[in-house]
Amino acid sequence: MDTVIETVGLRRSYQGFDAVRGVDFTVARGELFALLGTNGAGKTSTLELLEGQALPTGGSVRVLGHDPFRQRSKVRPRIGVMLQEGGFPTELTVLETMRMWAGCTSGARPAGEALELTRLTGRSAVRVKQLSGGERRRLDLALALLGRPEVLFLDEPTTGLDAQSRRDTWDLIRDLKANGTTVLLTTHYLEEAEHLADRLAIMHRGLIATTGRVADVVAERPSRISFHLPDDRFLGDLPPLQQMGVTRHETTGRTVHLETRDLQHTATWLLTWAHEANVALLALDARSASLEEAFMDIAKNLDTEETS
Repeated sequence: MDTVIETVGLRRSYQGFDAVRGVDFTVARGELFALLGTNGAGKTSTLELLEGQALPTGGSVRVLGHDPFRQRSKVRPRIGVMLQEGGFPTELTVLETMRMWAGCTSGARPAGEALELTRLTGRSAVRVKQLSGGERRRLDLALALLGRPEVLFLDEPTTGLDAQSRRDTWDLIRDLKANGTTVLLTTHYLEEAEHLADRLAIMHRGLIATTGRVADVVAERPSRISFHLPDDRFLGDLPPLQQMGVTRHETTGRTVHLETRDLQHTATWLLTWAHEANVALLALDARSASLEEAFMDIAKNLDTEETS
C-alpha cells in the first residue's frame, strides 16, 4: 500500500519550548494509526502540523504527497478534521450547523446522511447549546465526514461519550476504514487504540518512544501469573523458576507473582506441578500484558532515564 502520511524529523517549538522534537512515522493508505501519549506528549501539536494548521519548526511532513501547510489547496479538500473542540455557534441548530459547514466543503455529502452516520438525526432541530457533551462530539465527527475524506484526523474522538456511544463510534470508524478511509487518531482511551489501530506510536515529551503493531508493542512486555499458595507450601516447592521460564518473581505473604515471556510455557509447568502435587492454587490469575501496562511502563522508564 502507498504511503499517505509521512513525517521526517518533524519539529515544532513554541517560544523556546520544543513540543515536537524530531518525529518520524508513516501511515499507509487504508490504515488506522493511533498516536498515544500522556498530556503534553506532543500529540495534538503533531496532529496540527499534519492537518496544515501550522508550519513545522523543522523537518518535513507530507499528506497525500503534498505539504499540508504550503499546498493546503491540494490537501484540504481530501481530508477531514475532528478537533478536540469544534467551537460552533451555539444558537444554530444541528442541521443549520451542518448546512453552514457543507457550504464551505467541496463535494459535501447531504447533511442528513452525515447526521444519520453519527446517529444525530433525531437531534437535527436542537440548538447546539442544548446538546450534551457527547452529542457535541458526535456533531464534530459528522462535520469531519461531510467531505467524504480520504484521510480522517480524529483528535480524542470519543471524549465525553457514554459507553454505548463510544462503541457506536468505533463501529463507524471501522466502517470508514473498511471503505478505504485512512484514519489517524489520538486518544487517551488505550482500549480504543487496542480495538481499532492497525499500528500505533507512543509519544513522550515530544518524541516517539515506540511504534509498531499493537500486538508487537504489547509483546515487548512480560505476561504475569499470580496465585495464593496453601499454608503448607512454599515458593521453593515449585519447579525451578528458570526452567519454568520465569524472568522475575516476588511474594507478598502467601501470594506469588511471576513474570514470563512465554505465558503458555510457564502456565503449563505451573499447572502440571500443581496437579501432580495435589496443590490448589487459590486466586489463580494468568494474563498477557495489556497496552495500558506497556504504555505505563514506557512512560515510567523514560521518566527514569531523563532524571537519572
